[in-house]
Amino acid sequence: MDVVALFAIFIVLFLLNVPIAISLAASTIIVLLSTGEFTMYMVVQRMFAGLDSPPLLAIPGYVFAGVLMGRGGISKYLIEGLKTWVGHLPGGLSVVTILACAIFAAISGSSPATAAAIGAIMIPGMVQAGYDKRYVMGLVAASGTLGILIPPSIPMVIYGVTAEESIGKLFMAGMLPGLFLTATLILLAIFYAKRRNLGRGEKATWGERWRATLKAVPGAFLPVLILGSIYRGIATPTEAAVVASAYTILVSLLFYKELHLKDVRTILRETVNTTSMIYLIIASALLFAMYLTNEQVPNRIAEWISAKQFGVYMFFAITGVMFLVMGTFLEAVSIILITLPLLLPIMKQLGIDVYHFAVVMTVNMELAMITPPVGLNLFVVSSIAKEKLEEVVRGVLPFIVVMLLVMVLFILWPDLSLYLPRLME
Repeated sequence: MDVVALFAIFIVLFLLNVPIAISLAASTIIVLLSTGEFTMYMVVQRMFAGLDSPPLLAIPGYVFAGVLMGRGGISKYLIEGLKTWVGHLPGGLSVVTILACAIFAAISGSSPATAAAIGAIMIPGMVQAGYDKRYVMGLVAASGTLGILIPPSIPMVIYGVTAEESIGKLFMAGMLPGLFLTATLILLAIFYAKRRNLGRGEKATWGERWRATLKAVPGAFLPVLILGSIYRGIATPTEAAVVASAYTILVSLLFYKELHLKDVRTILRETVNTTSMIYLIIASALLFAMYLTNEQVPNRIAEWISAKQFGVYMFFAITGVMFLVMGTFLEAVSIILITLPLLLPIMKQLGIDVYHFAVVMTVNMELAMITPPVGLNLFVVSSIAKEKLEEVVRGVLPFIVVMLLVMVLFILWPDLSLYLPRLME
């Protein structure tokens, strides 16, 4: 009955528009105190202990680098460089948007940050070029989700800490699927542009291309620096986040010279706001998960699934539906922290590779980012485009269908996710 009360209190608080982190913590604290087995001192101690993990230090580093990219000129020159190479193709601006999101994703590790940084530049430009605004908003919202699949990825860091698995291998597991999804979105954009006869800009000269490319190279080198240092074993993911932040500062200050003293306060405020929100969710969700574990809820669920003799694909189907439902009111970090401790014993029973499941789960989280009513990317794009949320949802629906099909392919083709992690063994 205590477990039922826990979820009931959480749902009531959520319906009252209490922030997710507070809802998770408050519902757990109320139930824990009612049992008389825990004191507030123990609750606080457990919450802080949950944050006492070195890999979590990677989060502020990647968030800081992502904010700097938008403020220091890196994203702007990156987009200009891409335009000179693919802007003349059918759907050229669409392809630029998707590629820019993919590269930005390989630095920030955050979907909302990717959608905000690229959308602020590309949405007005694409609308002015004759693209349907609804389609443009859907494209930016969907492409922004690449931020949590292409490494480095903040949800992958959370997954690795929770499952006690190698974050470096998790990053590599998301590389090929991330590139595959990027290519799929590009093909969809070209198909749409050919049908609507849109997107052919003026072809740049070779001189313009090389000048724009040379300007973009210092910023575009950052993903290579991050992933190369991790893959070569030179730096851990946490150390690579610090390297990324330092490199971004140097490029913004010395090369692009667009980072000014007046920007520092804004950059730090955005970084602290985003990081503190994530950390509060982590601490609260770990407390929530701790209670469920003490009540042996994971074991009961595992026994139930074992008794039903569900196969691997049925497990993927059940968890997929569960993630989609949860994604309508929770963000990626909360979903991973609440569900993964429950699912790990079941995955071991069924023989599902944790790195393969991480990729499938992350694509589910991508879908959660663009699923109403609380898809974070939907709110970001709605704010940038100054349009109603309903219009963004209509624009993103075709992309949701495509991403669902891609996720099914990832489930059926585990080697795509496991090839690079196996090379690291």
